[in-house]
Amino acid sequence: MRSSHGKRACNVAETPGLLNRAEGLMAQGAYEQAHKLCLEALREHAADGRAWFLLGVIAADHDNPVRAAELFAKAVDLGPDAARHHAYLARTLIALNRRPDALAAAERAVDLAPTDALTLDTIGVVFTRAGDHVRALPFFEAAVAAMPDNASFLYNLAASRQFAGDFEASEAAYEQALAIDPGLYRAWSSRVQLARQTPEHNFAREIEALLDPASPDPDCALHLGHALAKTHEDLGDHPASLDWLLRAKAAKRKVIGYAPDQDAALFAAAAASFPAGTVPDGDPSAEPIFVVGLPRSGTTLIDRILSSHPDVTSAGELSNFALLLKRAAGTPSNLVMDVETFAAAEAVDLTRLGADYVASTRPLTGVTPRFTDKMPLNILYAGLIHRALPNARIVCLRRDPMDVCLSNFRQLFATTFSYYNYAFDLEDVARYYVGFDRLVARWRAVLPADRFMEVGYEDMVTDQEAQTRRLLAFCGLTWDARCLSFHENTAPVATASSVQVRQPLYSSSVGRWRRYGEGLAPMRRVLADAGLVGDA
Repeated sequence: MRSSHGKRACNVAETPGLLNRAEGLMAQGAYEQAHKLCLEALREHAADGRAWFLLGVIAADHDNPVRAAELFAKAVDLGPDAARHHAYLARTLIALNRRPDALAAAERAVDLAPTDALTLDTIGVVFTRAGDHVRALPFFEAAVAAMPDNASFLYNLAASRQFAGDFEASEAAYEQALAIDPGLYRAWSSRVQLARQTPEHNFAREIEALLDPASPDPDCALHLGHALAKTHEDLGDHPASLDWLLRAKAAKRKVIGYAPDQDAALFAAAAASFPAGTVPDGDPSAEPIFVVGLPRSGTTLIDRILSSHPDVTSAGELSNFALLLKRAAGTPSNLVMDVETFAAAEAVDLTRLGADYVASTRPLTGVTPRFTDKMPLNILYAGLIHRALPNARIVCLRRDPMDVCLSNFRQLFATTFSYYNYAFDLEDVARYYVGFDRLVARWRAVLPADRFMEVGYEDMVTDQEAQTRRLLAFCGLTWDARCLSFHENTAPVATASSVQVRQPLYSSSVGRWRRYGEGLAPMRRVLADAGLVGDA
């Protein structure tokens, strides 16, 4: 017994060394060896929370968030005083769209007063992904203070400052990040968006030097190409700008393998989700105002106008309705939005879905009588939204077809979000718009006019007060002049319009497509064939 006990004690004492080696191997990408060391440590000491934590990191790094969450939860149980256990659990839960659980885990990490940069940065990432950018900012600041030479931490800080509207401080952080790692291509594409590039002040030479034509990385080329396109557009050279966009997107389109027929099927399935004559019998809440439409059509503008009203809170871009529908439908695919889920919605308790949706938005909402959900893709769910929440308002943004298609093509969407894969080719964008336009026509025909409203971006630009009065009346809100001063709204903005919506309305984006001339001919042909624009 004594010898057995002595052997056991010796092995337990050795586990920290095993796990130190495992962490070192993980830093080098040697996951298989690290995994073996973690299992060896657990054979000697099954209650070692650190070993479970490292296994969770390995699972997360291999895109297995479900397993990672299980492993991090085990690490938390065995090592509840380790802030990073809670922080990594929170990050995994937010990836699984379990927002309340993620925030609770993040707050437990905060309570343990972590001081290491990685844990602080991880906490900031969780709050950012949960839409609480104000809460995230001090953690990014603290992470950079603890490790000022980490370019990734500086990038996260810069982005957070940009969302908060502190553009000067954001520029400084991007500059620091790029001084440390000039090849941090995400920072280049973000930095040039902060301010207009001029002949005297631009980064074209530095960015072009980073491009490697011999072995182009599609993601690197995408970000750097977008940065150069924005630069040349600011400099007034629109043919060069379009050329950079075409070059930047071509390689990535090959990688993603986009199939337009899939989106066409999705639009058809969405349209069928509200048969003519349907009488909704959903949850009676009138709290939500859904702001929908194509991206880059003015959805953020409308969200800022509405949330400038004292009775309205902006909840940001939420995926809650789609996720709750997917869970209720129980369809097996790994896609949240697919044809099968729309078909399975007929068997879902939509009244409960509506109630669950409103509950899922807490605590972001509930502090004011109304809230906005500015997820553009909710346009596909408009029929189901009305069935689940018949008193909710749906505001659909419309914009000139050529301008909005160009704006989508110019936009650098998250490449991990497959629903924007249409934006890598001029003809694909136009085809997507045709499907969108037909779906909106369907909603216009079958949804009540006091629940579904279209707002023209150009109308808002040319007659702001009249359109704002119309918008507020539709939403059942009293007139408030502060809605005209939406650019003074100090709430964070985490969309591509984070810079633009902090300015008064301007008309320079109207008719932007004309500056690109014949370069947009492929896009225009598709729209013309559908009868959405003229031939010339």
